[in-house]
Amino acid sequence: MPEGDTVYRSAKNLAAVFDGTVLTRCDIRVPKFATVDLSGQVIDEVVSRGKHLLMRVGEYTFHSHLKMEGSWHIYPNGARWRRPEWQARAIIANADHTAVGFELGLFEVVNRDNEDDVVGYLGPDLLGPDWDADRAIANLTSDPGREIGLALLDQRNLAGLGNVYRCELCFLRGVLPTRPVAEVNDVPGMVALAKRLIEANKDRTERTTTGRLRGDTDWVYGRAGRPCLRCGTRILKGALGDNPLQLRDTYWCPNCQS
Repeated sequence: MPEGDTVYRSAKNLAAVFDGTVLTRCDIRVPKFATVDLSGQVIDEVVSRGKHLLMRVGEYTFHSHLKMEGSWHIYPNGARWRRPEWQARAIIANADHTAVGFELGLFEVVNRDNEDDVVGYLGPDLLGPDWDADRAIANLTSDPGREIGLALLDQRNLAGLGNVYRCELCFLRGVLPTRPVAEVNDVPGMVALAKRLIEANKDRTERTTTGRLRGDTDWVYGRAGRPCLRCGTRILKGALGDNPLQLRDTYWCPNCQS
């Protein structure tokens, strides 16, 4: 599942082959932006911001979000794609490489001067140059009655965590996702652990929170009904969200977390 580390890695890989090069193909398959063609302009840089990817081309920025199913692939020009063309929402190329954004949850073109309109609301980025642990802690604790599982997913508090990290962090800190922030004993410790985990995974193709690179790479996420890797208790699954339309699956061990 794409999270901040996935987007960071995608941006890093795209930057390695596109930064400072001339755009030779610009094929956007999103109706609102289908007529946009920036071919001939220089791709200045590709960067990540939390779970958002920004590709800066001249006066404009290609803004994409992977959501649940999206991904960016890079191919040598002429190479066969690993996914069907009908899933492509954006295709860009330079003299040597083609990048294809498959099933992107969002792709839009914004004026570069207006980037804050799409990412300015984000809290400090766990993998960005603006990372500020103190501000992230202050953001999380600003609403003490909110469930910690919701506060961690709120990108306004800190940017980059998704549902996998939310579930794993709560397990590793022994905290139920539904516990109010005010009742979490060590919010700074949870923020520090979030930083360590996402840093450790940012250059891995397979994420792990258990330290294992094969087999059980997650403690609780996706393991409903299976025994806890620590105590053997059956892992439970529920749903948590700010409203019925925003519910996300959550996993926890009823013995290790309270």
